[in-house]
Amino acid sequence: MLMGRQTELKKLESAYNSGKFECVILYGRWRVGKTALLREFIKTKKAIYFAAQETSGEENLKDFIYRIEALPREPEAQAQPIDSFDGAFEHIFRLALDERILLIIDDYQFLAGAHKGISDLICGHIDRRDVSSKLMIVICGSSRPAMEKEALGYSSPFHGRRTAQLELRPFTFFEARRHYSGFSSFDIAVLFGVTGGVPKYIGLMDPALPVEENIRRVMFDPSSFLFEEPLNILRSEVRDPAYYNAILRAIAAGFRKNSEIASTVGLETSACTMYLKNLITLGVVGKHTPMTEKAGKKTIYDIEDSMFRFWYRFVPKNMSLIKGGMASRIWRDVARDIPSFMGKVFEDICRQWLEQQNQARRLPASFVEFGRWWGYDPVWKSDTSLPIVAYADESHAIFGDCVWSDEPAQSNALVSLVERSRLFRYPNKHLYLFSRSGFSEECAEAAQRVGANLVMFE
Repeated sequence: MLMGRQTELKKLESAYNSGKFECVILYGRWRVGKTALLREFIKTKKAIYFAAQETSGEENLKDFIYRIEALPREPEAQAQPIDSFDGAFEHIFRLALDERILLIIDDYQFLAGAHKGISDLICGHIDRRDVSSKLMIVICGSSRPAMEKEALGYSSPFHGRRTAQLELRPFTFFEARRHYSGFSSFDIAVLFGVTGGVPKYIGLMDPALPVEENIRRVMFDPSSFLFEEPLNILRSEVRDPAYYNAILRAIAAGFRKNSEIASTVGLETSACTMYLKNLITLGVVGKHTPMTEKAGKKTIYDIEDSMFRFWYRFVPKNMSLIKGGMASRIWRDVARDIPSFMGKVFEDICRQWLEQQNQARRLPASFVEFGRWWGYDPVWKSDTSLPIVAYADESHAIFGDCVWSDEPAQSNALVSLVERSRLFRYPNKHLYLFSRSGFSEECAEAAQRVGANLVMFE
């Protein structure tokens, strides 16, 4: 069953309905729902669906030929036996001279890895036939480095030949909660933090079970799908998973600067930079600089993927107990630490809400960038931060803070936000205070006096 993705489905349908040659590159991280989208898209269409395997070029060729020969066609359309990829694409392009043919190549990184030069071969056929062809090719892959090299990058063979590209991203909180019927808003937020909005992981959650039991079942059971998921992803994507694993553990432990991470892991800073760059390319780690400032000494690294962030925070340090079947013993400590974990998740949700409002033109200006800020407060002579900062131009800026607590946000939270906003020189400052549990009367009154916006999580 396809979960969401109606916007992407419409874009694929639009390309298909053009009737002319189309080459679409579809990419996105693991488990994000690319194959489900493609299977929904090819329904009722004359299509060749080929999922490449992590095997030899010869084995992939056999399967590819089998998929081509399974395509229904008129007897007179039978061609000479196919015995090569060159012959296979020659045959497909010939079929597409007179009718719309859809060719899906899924897990393209496996085909490109097993058959060197396959991208050049396909593009050679495109160059010779794209004007007269009614073929639509969809090249789909998960590995960002491989897809960048083969299909997305400026120097890739498909540059100048692809007609569209679609990146499938994990769901935002507001997209994900449509698929969490049966859970409270609080539980949905926690489960969103655990799954990172990835459809495959969302589908693992059972609404008949409490959120605690769901997390224990999918994360702290050695036989569960997510128990070794981050390690399996690293093994499939990088050559040195041990160092990448160590770097992620260091970031999860609170070491966020390059020098700190390198020292903790036992790497030279230059080598650590390379590993971090690769993790950024994979979408696992994010490199952040305070809003309004250039990259420099304040640059930090975070685990960007929420599922990875949860896993590296709770699983490695409890690995022995989990493998020993004693997950129930660790849950009390995990439950106690989840509110702290949810702080960053709630900030992400609040930022997504503002971005959604911005797209709907419901904010006081059109804001071009959303992020966060940290630095030194010369008045209080201490380090400080703002979880949410956005700017539209030199006149308008948003400053926001997020309170994830069982208790209503108090007026001191708003006072603190006002004081931190004074560190910035914008004529129009728009203040947003977000709270999981509402606001005290004093806070609401203070917000009216200063013109701040109070947004309660629901």
